[in-house]
Amino acid sequence: MTTNDSEFLAFLAGRVDACQVKDIDRLMAHYSPDIVYYDVVPPLQFAGSGEVRRNFVRWFDEYDGPIGLETHELTVATSGDLAFAHMLHLDTGTLKSGSDRTMWVRSTVCCSRSSGSWLITHEHISMPFDPQTLQPWVPPAV
Repeated sequence: MTTNDSEFLAFLAGRVDACQVKDIDRLMAHYSPDIVYYDVVPPLQFAGSGEVRRNFVRWFDEYDGPIGLETHELTVATSGDLAFAHMLHLDTGTLKSGSDRTMWVRSTVCCSRSSGSWLITHEHISMPFDPQTLQPWVPPAV
């Protein structure tokens, strides 16, 4: 593992930490002002940090308390000032409705480094689903 890879892994871990405690300012520090973000919720594409911020606040507001966000099967590639990663996230927590949520999401992030700092320029989130029922796929046991 190179220093570049280590720095990028620390950057990704900071992003997850900010999500878990719902720290919107720390989370948004990971994103480029001109981020393009594809999500599983309408309108499906969010462009610019303002739209992405509103989408994250919406997500945070669904939960009563912290969000469990475990990273699995992380793969990274860095080359100079460009990097990308793909991973699975296990998203868990208690919703404000009182019900518990457990769901898998897939994430791909593309990043660039400018003035020594990484920023996410593109992120794509998808959710696996059961093609027979068209319902989100739920893991058998976590």
